Amino acid sequence: MKKINVALVGLGFGGAFAPIYKEHPDVGEVTLCDPNPDRLKQTSDYIGGGVRLLDSYDAVLSDPSIDAVHLVTPIPLHADQAVAALEAGKHCACTVPMATSLDDIRRIVKAKRKSGKNYMMMETTLYTYQFFYASRMKANGEFGKIQFFRGSHYQDMVNWPEYWMGLPPFWYGTHAIGPMVALSGSRICRVNCFGSGTMAEWLVQKYGNPYPVESALFEFENGMKGEATRSLFECARVYQEGMFVYGSDKCFEWGFADEDDPIISTLDPGGNGRARWTSSETVPMPNYYEDLPEELWHFTVGNNYDPLNPQDSLKKGSGAGHHGSHAHLVHEFVRSCIEERKPWIDEHLGGNITAAGICAHESAMRNGEPVIVPKF
Repeated sequence: MKKINVALVGLGFGGAFAPIYKEHPDVGEVTLCDPNPDRLKQTSDYIGGGVRLLDSYDAVLSDPSIDAVHLVTPIPLHADQAVAALEAGKHCACTVPMATSLDDIRRIVKAKRKSGKNYMMMETTLYTYQFFYASRMKANGEFGKIQFFRGSHYQDMVNWPEYWMGLPPFWYGTHAIGPMVALSGSRICRVNCFGSGTMAEWLVQKYGNPYPVESALFEFENGMKGEATRSLFECARVYQEGMFVYGSDKCFEWGFADEDDPIISTLDPGGNGRARWTSSETVPMPNYYEDLPEELWHFTVGNNYDPLNPQDSLKKGSGAGHHGSHAHLVHEFVRSCIEERKPWIDEHLGGNITAAGICAHESAMRNGEPVIVPKF
């Protein structure tokens, strides 16, 4: 059986992926890379050792034994590091966003095409319990005609690392935008966006962004529309990465808080006279672990996994790793490399999701003028 050797670069949030790569049956040698020696040791100890440790990204790039890299590094580094990985002849997975400029997206696409290697944007929302559930609703025709999409991502980042301070909200809008693009079956081609509110002056200085909140209306090539709102600072709304699908027969709406179960609304086509009744129910999400190797099942449920009764514990869907998404992301990246096929969230899908956010912020800075989202 063919296996690939993977380097995981950046072990803050990235450390959560280390044990998944180590236990994936199609991964050979795992290399952990971080400039912080304490973090390297802590992550290695956490997963029980048995991995290589490097403190330099250059060392990763120059090592011919490493087939693929997964970047979980600060946002400003994504584009340069992704291009470097591809130019070094390595497959590249990268946490979101793909880049913070349209030119950098073009650079990644060009490097990917020249190298012939894979690029995958590791968008968590597209492998959550909720996205799987809504995708099956769509496949089964339960929505009827999909009429509109919404997305949301509310989060305060004021105590996060320095590069976050004052970041334009939609530069990191992929969690709100991604599900709309994927479920629409189309690409975003145009956006109108408004910024709202004010921030402390020290937050404005780094990026010249005056807005803590941005709200955008997106147009898809197939004529569909979607709205998304993104907040990063000075907005007290409870955390949520929300996905909303409005159909003629049923609607899917994320719960109020991120961990809440979604609400499914159903239109009764009968009713009484002029009235047409709509009912709603809160629906616990199942866990779609079946597409994963059995070795990875426990990564989809967090601390409630019971190895003596795996089926029951998996049904609980307790919410591990961005609603169970981490293991699915790793598996798709690894298998796409081994099977020599494009990953699902490739440079085109990832590029459109990221570019839509970049263009949304550009529209906000132009007081809502429409901006065309380029193709990649």
